[in-house]
Order: sequence, then C-alpha cells, then structure tokens
Amino acid sequence: MALSMVHEASISISRCAYHVFLSFRGTDTRKNFTDHLYRALVQVGIHTFRDDEEIERGNNIKGEIEKAILRESKIFIIVFSKDYASSTWCLDELVKILEHRKSSEHIVLPVFYDVDPTQVKNQTGSYAEAFARHEENFKSEVVQGWRAALKEVTDLEGMVLQDRHESQFIQDIVKLVQNKLHRSALYVPSYLVGIDSLVTRINWWLEEDEPNKVGNIATICGIGGIGKTTIAKVVYNQNIHRFDGYSFLADVRETSEDWNGLVRLQRQLISDIVKGKSQKIYNADNGINKFKEAICCRKVLLVLDDVDDLEKITKIIGAKIPFHPGSKIIITSRHRDLLNAPFISQMFDSEASSSSRVLWKVFEVKELAFSESLQLFNWYAFGHNSITESFMEYASIVVRHCGGIPLALQLLGSSLSGKSTMVWKSALEKFEAIPDSKIQKILRISYDSLQDDHDKIYSLT
Repeated sequence: MALSMVHEASISISRCAYHVFLSFRGTDTRKNFTDHLYRALVQVGIHTFRDDEEIERGNNIKGEIEKAILRESKIFIIVFSKDYASSTWCLDELVKILEHRKSSEHIVLPVFYDVDPTQVKNQTGSYAEAFARHEENFKSEVVQGWRAALKEVTDLEGMVLQDRHESQFIQDIVKLVQNKLHRSALYVPSYLVGIDSLVTRINWWLEEDEPNKVGNIATICGIGGIGKTTIAKVVYNQNIHRFDGYSFLADVRETSEDWNGLVRLQRQLISDIVKGKSQKIYNADNGINKFKEAICCRKVLLVLDDVDDLEKITKIIGAKIPFHPGSKIIITSRHRDLLNAPFISQMFDSEASSSSRVLWKVFEVKELAFSESLQLFNWYAFGHNSITESFMEYASIVVRHCGGIPLALQLLGSSLSGKSTMVWKSALEKFEAIPDSKIQKILRISYDSLQDDHDKIYSLT
C-alpha cells in the first residue's frame, strides 16, 4: 500500500475573530439578500462580520472595518449588486481586501447577486454609469485602481445567482463556506501509512448514488489498534461535501454505557445533521423521533465508531428508519459479522426496503506489511523515515513484535524516541519475555514508558 500524508487546514480559524467578512452595497441588499445570507451563516455557527451589527457605536467605523479586514477575518464574501460600483466605500473596501489577499492565505469569494460577472469585469451597464461619475470626481489613479480591482476579483472562483431560487443559492454559499473553513473535518494524524487502497475502495462505495438504493451500510472491521477509526475519519473528511447532513459519533461503545450517554449521542447526532444548536431531548425515545424527523428529507452520512452490539445502534437511531435515498452509514467494529439480514430488515422503513435494495458491505482492515510498519515506526521514533545504522537492528526487532498494528507502532515509536541504545535493549528484553508477542501487553509496556500524562493522552487520540 502507498504512503498517505494528510495535512491539516492551512489556515487556523483560531487566528481569526471572524470566520466571514460580508462586503456589500447596503442600500441594495442589506434588508434582503445579504440579511438572509448573514442569518443563514450565523445559524450554522459561522461568526460573520457585518458593519451594522458588529461595530460598537462610537468607534471609528472605517478603523473597525479595516481591523476586521486586515487581522480578523478568514473568508471575504463580496456581494456584487447593480448599484455596487456607485459606492466608493465598497470600492475602497474591495481594494483593501484584494491587497490583503496578496500577503495572506485568506479566501475571497465573489457573489454575483443581480448582476452578471462580465458587467462587473468590463464595467458596463450600471457600472459604466457609476464610473462615468467617478471619473469626474476622483483622480485618475484612484479610479484605475478601482477598475483593476473589479477585473481581478471576477477572475476568482465565484457564485452567480442568475435564475436560481435565492434560498437555494444561499444554502449553496453556506455549504461552500463550511467546506472552505473545514469546520466539520475531524483530526487525523499527519503521517499515515498503508491505508490508501482501502480508503479508495470505501470512497468508491460512498460515491455510488443509485436512486433505488436506500440506506447502504458498511462495516469497517479489524482488531483493536488496527486503524479502523482513523480510516473512518479520513473517508468522512473526504466525503462530507457529498451529503446534506453528516455526523461522526465517536466511542459509541463506551459513551453509550455512561449515564445519559445515549441521549448525549442522540443530541450530537441531531445537532450535527441539522447544523444547529444542541437539541432538547428528554429521553432516548424522544431522541429517536427527532432523529427520524431530521433525516427523512436529507441525504446523510453517519459514522458510528466502535460499536460492539447491534442493540446500541437501535437504541440510538431506532428501527424502521426513513432514510433518504443515497444516505450512507459506516460502522467501525471489531466484529466482522456484526451486521446481519434480520437487523438490516428491522432497521429500515418497511416501505422503502420493499421497493429498493438495501445492501451492506464489509471493509476489513489488515495488518501493515513489514516495510510499511517500519516506515510508521521510524516516523514516531526518529521523526523521519530514515534510520541510523546503530538503531537499524533494534528497530527491525521492535517492528516485528508489533505484528503490523499501527497503534502499537505509534506507541512504541513514541516511547523510544530520543532514548539511548541501552533503553532500546531493555525494552526488547521485556518484549522477548512476552509469550507469542501478545500485542495488548506490548501496548501496555510502551504506554507505561511514555514520559508524562500528556504524552499518554495524546498517544491514544
């Protein structure tokens, strides 16, 4: 299998006070389109700058806006309307945004509301009329700067309303912004080995979108520490843009056994799908009803992580579920034969399942090959894939003891990182004393040898 490098988003949202800066011609769209777009962004938790709400009265308005542009916003949505070019305020703001873009990684998204992009680029129609007035009142270099900015921004990837329904157009913008922010992406380690082939197969399955298939389910199975959850996170991150709603429920087995654990899982599930605030759920039965209401008209992707008992799935999402066509469910489990035909029949809405094919697949995660294991171990032990001669023999022995289990390789590599050859020899003696190289005991030795609690907590994420 090939090496897979997974990078986190290049821009940290934490560095920005605002996720989105809305630039618009107030008299054109403040009380209609821009207001509706602003509300839609806020409703899904995207902190959005809008001058009439976010600036404290009494402050210098221009200074506050420049502060939001230069330091505190990640995505700039510029709403072009018919009278946009008549506002020198808007044109100055556009120039400032594009200047800032050259020295940062921030994103500019032009939205063409009731005007064609070519009209903006070439300054024709109402834009030509506005610039005729500007030519009379401002210096040539200022006007040319505005013209250049309009041409530059229209070359960027944007969104055009044309004859589409405004409400759907707004939802498409919100979805694009969410994807740009990577708000729903789950953390995965930056260095992954040996997963590409299986990830590709699962992605192919997720991309299948036949209308007569209802509620396809897949199990990602394998022994503990093999990487089931990591693979589920990778395919989840890569495919959420295909779905109207999505949720990743981690540690189902453990969380469901906690006090009120089922309700907590249901609350997260429903909140994720409807992209809103936490839902009030009074008991598990109430949670099942709200879940069914949330998913009946949405194509959803659900991941239930670490499931050991089918009854727990039923307690969380119920039976005879009215899944929308194209919806997918992924379950990670140590049990290859967790799913069965009677459970599948019970799970789905009887009308839907009688007229459509309800299928399930099994994706088994295999142990890493020796060469892949050595790559992963070296990364955690030495910070790179190469290894010095003095450690080569020791590393090879350690890797063989791990049996191709990624978690064991990660923990052992981390525990031996920076240690002397004497420490390596001591660790090998402990491993040799374990009969049949039982992996759980090796994991415990490596876990206990980590230096502090922070390392221990990190190693198990």
